[in-house]
Amino acid sequence: MSGKYDLVIVGGGISGASLLYTTAKFTDVDSIALIEKEAEIGAINSHHTNNSQTLHFGDIETNYTLEKAEEVKEGAELLAGYLENHDPDREMYAKRSKMVLGVGDEEVGKLEQRYEAEGFGDLFPKLQPIGREEIAETEPKVVEGRDPDTDLLALQTPDGYVVDYGEVAKSFVDAVRDEEGVDVHTGTEVTDVTPTLEGHTIATDDAGRFDADATVVAAGSHSLQMAKDLDYGQDKVLLPVAGSFFLADDLLNGKVYTLQMKKLPFAAIHGDADVHDGSITRFGPTAKLVPTLERGRISTVGDFLDVFGLNVDSFLSYANVLADRILLPYVLRNLVYDVPGIGPKQFLPHVQKVVPSVELDDIERAKGYGGVRPQIVDTKQKSLDMGEAKIVGDDVIFNITPSPGASTCLKNAMRDAHTVVDFLGDEYEFDEDAFREDTIAEFPRAE
Repeated sequence: MSGKYDLVIVGGGISGASLLYTTAKFTDVDSIALIEKEAEIGAINSHHTNNSQTLHFGDIETNYTLEKAEEVKEGAELLAGYLENHDPDREMYAKRSKMVLGVGDEEVGKLEQRYEAEGFGDLFPKLQPIGREEIAETEPKVVEGRDPDTDLLALQTPDGYVVDYGEVAKSFVDAVRDEEGVDVHTGTEVTDVTPTLEGHTIATDDAGRFDADATVVAAGSHSLQMAKDLDYGQDKVLLPVAGSFFLADDLLNGKVYTLQMKKLPFAAIHGDADVHDGSITRFGPTAKLVPTLERGRISTVGDFLDVFGLNVDSFLSYANVLADRILLPYVLRNLVYDVPGIGPKQFLPHVQKVVPSVELDDIERAKGYGGVRPQIVDTKQKSLDMGEAKIVGDDVIFNITPSPGASTCLKNAMRDAHTVVDFLGDEYEFDEDAFREDTIAEFPRAE
């Protein structure tokens, strides 16, 4: 129950769970508590129905620069290595083909440029350019019914990881739950965080108070809310975006991305087979602005308003961001996709770009799919902050939306582990070499 801890982690999604695993296994931190408000670990945005199930390496994500891809690649390899090492039966993930598809002369040229001149072929040895015939061998429905005179090119790898991040979060926690000095509290909501001379006191609704020398808040959208309560992050607000999906039956074997629209922080529409049921093909995500911090929970409207602040800078920042001539039409189109009757008709062309033979009756709006991914808005610059949202204060870290999300959870945990031991003093150490042996050393590389 409550008491004194070296480290308290608030939030039991993939971010908080990965930090618990990293610090409990590879540091000499004596006592660690994890507090999660839901009854289960990984129950909100980490749940497999609420995210893209993609392990992002940066190879097929065409909105990444080469520098961004290099950074993301290491994070993905850390998690892939963990999966290879700890899940030999592939209960938490599947390995399937993935590709980014170029349709027409212009898109084909962009992919050729990306692969050769921009250096992505050198950075990702498993990634290969394939033409119409090879695409048809891997994904027959992508070619079936398509105009034979239309140029096609895909950058493809057979080594794509499709991940149930909720189950991975549970595996992190289960691996250390019984270790001495580790306490896990689910169904426990944090009601207050108060600075003290030696760290922070975390008050909860039914588990008492926790005194922490170091605190890491990994509570998704709520992290910024907690940060602002402690007078951090006052120059940031959230633009919560709810992702949704359409479902179809057994159209794709793996993951097929389309080219990303520049300047948009949201994933391009893509199709993929569900991680646990390959006969279900998901198309999405759509991206709809919502005034909540959690999908489908009206109770979090007040939390959104609390983070937003209802001040002039917040309104001006929203106005400036949404006035963008690319972003505004995109936002308006995505609102239409949720309209019964009209939405599926408007979304159908995006599906047909991936699978041309799909008809309206083949797709349906997925109920119960999709989570909220907060985008950070800088109220000083009046612009979207496209990078990692991390705030480091006095003996406290707030992880709001580590970019690109779950894919870099272990890399983010590695960074935070270094910061936590710095908070705690010279007598504490993080064994990064052992951490890497357990994770990235197990990643299968191209021969």
